[in-house]
Order: sequence, then C-alpha cells, then structure tokens
Amino acid sequence: MKKILLAAVLFIATSATIQAQLLQIGVKAGVNFASQTGDASMQGVAFDKDGITSYHAGLVAEIKLLDKFSVQPELLYSTQGATYKNAVDEFKNELGYLSIPVMAKFYLTDSFSLEVGPQASFLLSEKNDFDVKDAETFEFGLNAGVGFKITKNFFVQGRYGLGLTEASKNADVKNSTVQISAGFMF
Repeated sequence: MKKILLAAVLFIATSATIQAQLLQIGVKAGVNFASQTGDASMQGVAFDKDGITSYHAGLVAEIKLLDKFSVQPELLYSTQGATYKNAVDEFKNELGYLSIPVMAKFYLTDSFSLEVGPQASFLLSEKNDFDVKDAETFEFGLNAGVGFKITKNFFVQGRYGLGLTEASKNADVKNSTVQISAGFMF
C-alpha cells in the first residue's frame, strides 16, 4: 500500500512538473504606436493622418510544443487609431479592441525568439472628436516581432501588427501598430 501511495505521489509530482514546463500563463502590458494606412478621405474631404500613442494590456499563455518552438495565444485590450487633420478640422479617432493574437514562437536561443501569427480583433469602444461611429466591428490582421526573456519569468516583446481588413465603413483605412510590451509569466 505504501509503495502504491508513493508511486501515486511521484506520478502527480512528475505530471505537475511536466505541465508547468509545457504551459506558462502570465500577464503583459505596453505601449502602442498606432496609425492607419490607406486613403484618409471621408465624404470627399481629404485628411492628413498622424499616429497616436496608446496602450495594450492582457493575458498571455505560452504552450511549449518542441524544444525551440512554442505557441503563444493572448487576450489583450488594445487601443489603436489615428489623428486626422485638414485645413479646417483636426480630430482623434481611438478604437478599443479585444485582440486575440496567436503567435508562433521560434527560439533562436534559450532567451531570444522570433514571433509571427494572425490576430482577430473585436471592436469594444470608439472614441472620436466628431459625431461619426463608422468603425468596423471586426478586424483581422497579421503580427510579426521578437521576444526576449530577461529571466525565467520576466520578458519583453516588440511587435508590428498590420490590419488586413478595413477599420472603417466610410474610409479605406487599415490599422497599423507597433507594440512594445513587458510581461511576467507565473
């Protein structure tokens, strides 16, 4: 009986250790340098675009599949958009998304990784300085970037995200975002 109990305890401890090595969950946050690409004319009036600085924050998981390959799904709140100007008006269009990137991570060393993957984003809020609610409610895009593990738990990431679908119903624009993140894995 003692041998069976000891074997069960060793099995559970080994399983927990293996699971901890295969799956890590954490949090991340950072700054967005966001802009919108494409034609910025609205209702026949041309506008110049400038980027905005905003933020992102959320949950992250890393699933180790091979020695040098992991998949990293994330659940982030991310604000994107741009500032529009013409000779008469200037307004800021800030879009708040629930973004779900799924990144393939290729480790070049134990600490340094290249990341690439798709992202689905769902519009949660739209703040602008004019009375038009014209943002699309869904956006699909691609991300690419790099990651660096400072320690076993702390990491930093840099990423570029390009929207592949239109961000607006009335203008031919797509979101473009550079993200700098820091995070902690539990």
